[in-house]
Amino acid sequence: MSPAIVALVLLAALLHASWNAMAKSGGSPQYSIASYRLISALCCLPLLFYFPIPLAASWSMLLASTVIHTFYYLTLTKSYRAGDLSQVYPLFRGLAPVLVVLGAALFAGEFLPPGAMLGIGLVSAGLISITFAGGAIGKIPPLALRWGLATSVLIAAYTVTDGMGVRAAGNPFSYILWLFVLEPLPIGLWLLARDRSGWFSYMRAKPGKICVGALAAAGAYSMVIYAMGVAPMAMVSSLRETSVIFAALIGSLLFHEPFGRQRIIAAALVCCGVVLIKILS
Repeated sequence: MSPAIVALVLLAALLHASWNAMAKSGGSPQYSIASYRLISALCCLPLLFYFPIPLAASWSMLLASTVIHTFYYLTLTKSYRAGDLSQVYPLFRGLAPVLVVLGAALFAGEFLPPGAMLGIGLVSAGLISITFAGGAIGKIPPLALRWGLATSVLIAAYTVTDGMGVRAAGNPFSYILWLFVLEPLPIGLWLLARDRSGWFSYMRAKPGKICVGALAAAGAYSMVIYAMGVAPMAMVSSLRETSVIFAALIGSLLFHEPFGRQRIIAAALVCCGVVLIKILS
């Protein structure tokens, strides 16, 4: 991957860590996520007129990704309710790149050299180690573990789906815009039917936070989808998941959470993995 793509994905990782921390800290992850997606969709709607419609070959991936993202938001919400951010976030973000390696090989015929796979393995091992470290961080509730594992599978599924879809769309920005417009429909309609007053009250109470979170969420995944159009999906996924280290740094610098020896070890493993990915890609 070129230095520009690496920098783009690392920026996406920082933005991703930021909006996930905001969603978790808001106390109502389902409201936060639905609100972010709704604002993103409203921002993307006018832009649809400036880009061509995605090619027909990509529409099955667009629709599949919309469905997968809907279930992902459900399991993400369940994960955040069942466990701490420092437990579940490293788990599903660390396991996902390994699953993307398998999915990209199986569905897209995308195979990586052994050195690059070693780099991805180091990144994943470093991230997952945070979840299973000693002390409070390692005591993950069984329910949080189950929801976290389900979330990791769905992350890998939508990553591979979108990686294939953006390559078939003809124009990467067309795919990104249509995905963001379609994405909030299922979760938005569900909340309108089940808890309209609660969702609307949340949006009225926190408009500034919602707008910032929406921009961070949309910007982060836009960069990732674009990168997957020109670089191997598994490498992009692995670099993106360095967001776990950014999340730990944010917690340490802004919320005075202890960084700890295990997170230092995890950060070292992740850095070694990123270096290997860069050298061997």
